[in-house]
Amino acid sequence: MPARNPLQKIDLTQPRYLQTLVENRRIYNLKNCELNIFESYQESYRVPLTFNDFVITSMVRGKKIMHLFDKPSFEYLPGETVIVPAKETMVIDFPEAMPENPTQCIALAVDARYINDTMEYLNQYYNSDPDSSHDWKLQFNQYHFDNDAEVTGLINKLIRVCSSEDRKKNIFADLNLKELLIRLLQSQHLRQVSMEITQEHNHDRMQFVLHYIHENLTEKIPVNELCSKAYLSRNAFFKWFKEQFGITPLDYINKERVKLAKQLIASKKSSIKEISLQCGFSDENYFVRMFRKIEGITPGAYQHCLARS
Repeated sequence: MPARNPLQKIDLTQPRYLQTLVENRRIYNLKNCELNIFESYQESYRVPLTFNDFVITSMVRGKKIMHLFDKPSFEYLPGETVIVPAKETMVIDFPEAMPENPTQCIALAVDARYINDTMEYLNQYYNSDPDSSHDWKLQFNQYHFDNDAEVTGLINKLIRVCSSEDRKKNIFADLNLKELLIRLLQSQHLRQVSMEITQEHNHDRMQFVLHYIHENLTEKIPVNELCSKAYLSRNAFFKWFKEQFGITPLDYINKERVKLAKQLIASKKSSIKEISLQCGFSDENYFVRMFRKIEGITPGAYQHCLARS
């Protein structure tokens, strides 16, 4: 399956400058973060890697096998990100690395004080829901995920900024790094609430609204009904939802419908037109556009990829 939101390719290190064929490292130091670019050119196994700071890693080329948190190992591919707390050792396999097919991965190590300041800012200004006891914090039960378009765009920009000669790059990096952290937190929060709704959908406003959306994915979901469920005006509801989760209610509904569509396509029991209707899309063309926007390919191309796998 092709990567949905891969990072832009980074120029590989010229062979004469390689110091090692496994996890060759380029480093760009800034005030609040350090950008590392790792490349491997030969098959290798059980390579340890530890950072003293919280790290955001994202694959650019090739494939790794990651061993992390005493959990089952997993494939790590372009278009995916992994977050790791300070001083946690990643153990990495490079089963396919070779000179003509190197792996390449970036790692952004972020200063702990900067992260704490960002958390305090969010908890002070964006935790005003009286029905929720939610505090903003990084959760490491959700450490491996697909990039969305916003995360990919921010990481691409941070790579360009950190590796540039611009004297103002610390300022630009600070702005983009804060937004990246906030988007990662919002995305984690959304996944956490989504996982909880099956057991505790009446616990608070967030769970109640998301549970209603999930129960009615195949039907028309009027925004006014969601506002009513949240006991908020239309403007207040949109502002609250975006602050909590980083996306609009319509974006969330479309993402969940596309997720359902992928399951239905995999079952091979319905046509694309039938699936669009079953997922609550009244317009097949709109369904195709949304699927491509979210998954990076059309429903038909996704179906073809499944048939080949």
